[in-house]
Amino acid sequence: MNSQAKLPLLGFFQQLGEVGILLNKTLKNSFKRPWEKKIFLRQLESIGVKSLPVISLTAAFGGLVFGLQTYLGFHRYIGPGSEAYGGPIISLGLSKELIPILVGLMVAGRVGSAMAAEIGTMKITEQIDALISLGANPTPYLVVPRTIACLVMLPCLTLYGDIIGMAAGFFYNVYLMGVNRAIYLKNTLLYLELWDVISGLIKAAVFGVIIAIIGCWQGLKAEGGAEGVGKATTQTVVIASICILIMNFFMSKVFPASL
Repeated sequence: MNSQAKLPLLGFFQQLGEVGILLNKTLKNSFKRPWEKKIFLRQLESIGVKSLPVISLTAAFGGLVFGLQTYLGFHRYIGPGSEAYGGPIISLGLSKELIPILVGLMVAGRVGSAMAAEIGTMKITEQIDALISLGANPTPYLVVPRTIACLVMLPCLTLYGDIIGMAAGFFYNVYLMGVNRAIYLKNTLLYLELWDVISGLIKAAVFGVIIAIIGCWQGLKAEGGAEGVGKATTQTVVIASICILIMNFFMSKVFPASL
């Protein structure tokens, strides 16, 4: 391996180490007091309440599209009258895979970038250096509240998205396409297990930690003025989105189909 090929590889492992160190510091400081509860409450509002409109639209149209494709699949390959048996597939697909991913990607774009921009601006204007010079640790002040807020709110948003998405899929099949409502609901309740929903919520919690850690990490390493802050926000969205998709695959592979 030549030196030119080694440089990107070394840079990757260096950045991976930086993220690992920040995650380790965050975990250690999460169980210590005090950390900033005001920032935590503000982040709960920013991540949760202010994300409801975009999550509502995303989950609703995700459920409609998934309901549409499931209906067409049953109608085309199994035959007319079988569409009512698509309810469990819609519910399983939304709760275990589609809604956690969509919520994670939406929050990464809306909240992760905001975290990187806010902390990056503090870094550029030397506010973080001022905290350190006063003997304050920036991790419990800046990183821990955001990480815990994401850890709490992502599962809540995902559960909300599950309800909206399943309702949208039900609405499309039953009210728009005339699928038998009783059979649709019966099969959904028969085959949808609690673990299917819980596994999606666990994924969402992991995605929340990924978004917060990457957003804070990019903000803390921002440099070069406004251009550096813009670069940090862009990289946050890209890296967090890729990590969410990769982590989703491995978690889907590891999680049992049912308990």
